[in-house]
Amino acid sequence: MTTLDAGSPAPARATFRRKARAYAKLGKLSFYDYYLSALVAWTLLVPALRDEPRVLGMLILLSLGWVGVVAATVTFDDVTGYRDGSDQRNYDPSQGELRSRERKPLLDGHLTVREAVRFGYASIAWAVLMLAAALAVAPQRPWWAVALTAMVLLTSVQYSHGLKFSYRGGQELVLFASTGLTVLIPYALASGDASGLVLAEAYLFGLWSLLVSVYSNINDLAGDRAAGRRNMATRSSDRGYRVFVAVLTATETAAVVAVVAFGAVSAWFLLFLAPVLWVRARQVRTGLAAGDPLTARKLGIKAHRLGVVVLLAANLVLAT
Repeated sequence: MTTLDAGSPAPARATFRRKARAYAKLGKLSFYDYYLSALVAWTLLVPALRDEPRVLGMLILLSLGWVGVVAATVTFDDVTGYRDGSDQRNYDPSQGELRSRERKPLLDGHLTVREAVRFGYASIAWAVLMLAAALAVAPQRPWWAVALTAMVLLTSVQYSHGLKFSYRGGQELVLFASTGLTVLIPYALASGDASGLVLAEAYLFGLWSLLVSVYSNINDLAGDRAAGRRNMATRSSDRGYRVFVAVLTATETAAVVAVVAFGAVSAWFLLFLAPVLWVRARQVRTGLAAGDPLTARKLGIKAHRLGVVVLLAANLVLAT
């Protein structure tokens, strides 16, 4: 055996690891916020359903399905952003501390467009398989929950591909609905219905995700306009968009107050959510008043993750 032959397995393993890391970055596998919806739905269930094997199996399979949905969505978004040049402009290396370019492996040549497209379609196949399995084992299958599951898949993967909803005025709606429904769907598949509290928490979960991206869109305005992406930021004046973000933010407090006012949950719910609303106030001040959208974006991620923690605690403590 030659020295070259003896050393060849190591470079092959290193190449495999580099590719695997690149695919993980392409699929945004480290961005776990979307998948926390299963925990929120689980804590909303009555105690008798929480340890039901079919419910637990459904939650696991559904979460694995969402992994495929997100991976396909962000992959095709990266492919489109690479092709039209918007990612090159929006992920300037000077923004590294607040928005890492390393999350875009196409930009640095770690993956080719062909490899990314194949990965995107493989992710769709995985999502279909896992979501179908989740529906098969679910204790309940109300028709509207099944329809919403299909809708999340079909609209999400066409966010920047196919019908390209994010380029045709549907960006905010797809981001909000596809995220919020990941709380409502598993609850419905476990219990067969939905309560006012479930709807409110699904709304909050979707809104928290949206209140990250709306600040990214301020930073990405020039690049998105050049690429022809039509969202609220590119279609509005600077003042109009800031009003839109402010109103959107205000609905968070309104939803929390409403769910208490209508008796869906105890008034203690307001106290649980207070830390999230405090972080949200900081986000508004940073992003809209101080004009620092990328820092505001990071505060939005913090508010989302904190929000999930307090929802889990509130649902378990305040459950009747």
